Amino acid sequence: MTWFQRTILATALVLSAGAAQAQSLRVGVTTGPHAEVLDAVRKVAAERGLDIRVVEFTDYVIPNQALAAGDLDANSFQHEPYLRNQIAKTGWNLVKVATTTASPQGIYSKRYKRIGDLPAGATIAIQNDPSNGARSLQILHANGVIRLKDPGNGAATVADIAENPKRFRFVELDAAQLARALDDVDAASINNNYAIQAGLSPVTDPLIKEPVEGPWVNIIAVRDADRDKPWVRKLVDAYRSQPVKDFILARFKGAYVPTW
Repeated sequence: MTWFQRTILATALVLSAGAAQAQSLRVGVTTGPHAEVLDAVRKVAAERGLDIRVVEFTDYVIPNQALAAGDLDANSFQHEPYLRNQIAKTGWNLVKVATTTASPQGIYSKRYKRIGDLPAGATIAIQNDPSNGARSLQILHANGVIRLKDPGNGAATVADIAENPKRFRFVELDAAQLARALDDVDAASINNNYAIQAGLSPVTDPLIKEPVEGPWVNIIAVRDADRDKPWVRKLVDAYRSQPVKDFILARFKGAYVPTW
């Protein structure tokens, strides 16, 4: 074997070893901002030995079902109260391994410019899942629109409203439907990923919104059996890297805020 042939063979072996070391992961996200961020994570992770396949969903339920069933290795789309609520109902062995972004949620309207302009008996649409519905009610409580019996209850429902001075009527809908419902209601509480997909600005368009601080920070979740595996740390480190942080700040301009 000539020197040139030995060099080619050695190079091929190095490249082959590098390819073999790259670990493939399936990570679930909701379509929109979470998918955009994960695409930025994917590029960083590729330099660190992870081959991430981004799997997009259009609702909040299936990504956890897929993770629990082993069809995903991780997901990144939800806040911890939502995950805890899902686990309480299903018994899924899923855990949070890192926080990612905060996305202050707001109340929107096409008919009114200020929350105080909503007339008595106005209809407000909120999410029909317990954690996000409670989040919306907490925003209204914090801004004096209603009063909850226990403002800290992360599973509060319309039945937990103690005072509703203007007799607002609440309609509960799937989170993905709320932006489309804006034409039919006086106001709606909309999660930021769906607001952005609908062309709304979570920074400037809400009548009122929650502060950045709070329990509603987005997370990365994995199966409990995987929480200590090396690829989990690699995934978290890739997500919480400077290039990804720079992308979030430049792309979303305050609608999504890095928590690291």
